[in-house]
Amino acid sequence: MKIAPSILSADFANLQRDIEFVEKHGADYIHVDVMDGQFVPNITFGPAVVQAIRPITKLPLDVHLMIVNPERFIHEFAKAGADIIGVHIEATPHIHRAIQMIKAENVKAEVVINPGTPVEAIKYVLPLVDQILVMTVNPGFGGQSFLSEMADKIRELAKLKEQYGYHYDIEVDGGIDDQTIKVCAEAGANVFVAGSYIYGAQHPEERINALKEAIE
Repeated sequence: MKIAPSILSADFANLQRDIEFVEKHGADYIHVDVMDGQFVPNITFGPAVVQAIRPITKLPLDVHLMIVNPERFIHEFAKAGADIIGVHIEATPHIHRAIQMIKAENVKAEVVINPGTPVEAIKYVLPLVDQILVMTVNPGFGGQSFLSEMADKIRELAKLKEQYGYHYDIEVDGGIDDQTIKVCAEAGANVFVAGSYIYGAQHPEERINALKEAIE
């Protein structure tokens, strides 16, 4: 079970401070939400930001590309220091190629599915990926409410993993707190992205502890 604080909710003027803080207090990954203003109605980080934060943490950088035709930037994000690169099935007509490109960079490959996308859409790449990210809100903004029906999707992926001996992690992103994390963990998820729940708190370390305690 891994906790991945999302720096989308951190203080952009103090990213180093906020990243070092969550690392000190038990985070397992740093989740980096990359948005292009086209695939989602928001703009955030580029490869230069990943390159800038790479030297300040030993934690894996879990880079979630919410961009159209992500193949254009896979090499740049890998070169910048990403450890995991996630691409949306909805963002490219060539998901198999995109995953191959990530693997060629010696980076872990992740496929991401939006709330309205069925598991069926990614079944042919399940044997290839290291991680699957199930969006439990609609992508683009932090602070949204958890979509409880996504638990069924997590269960389906967990069942397929067991049935076929796949080795992917199941990550969830959106509306994760000390209650919804239990729902996701019970369904089969093992990596949990939390943004505003952690960084929006007066004492973020208490929120990290609460998440970990909820899934012990």
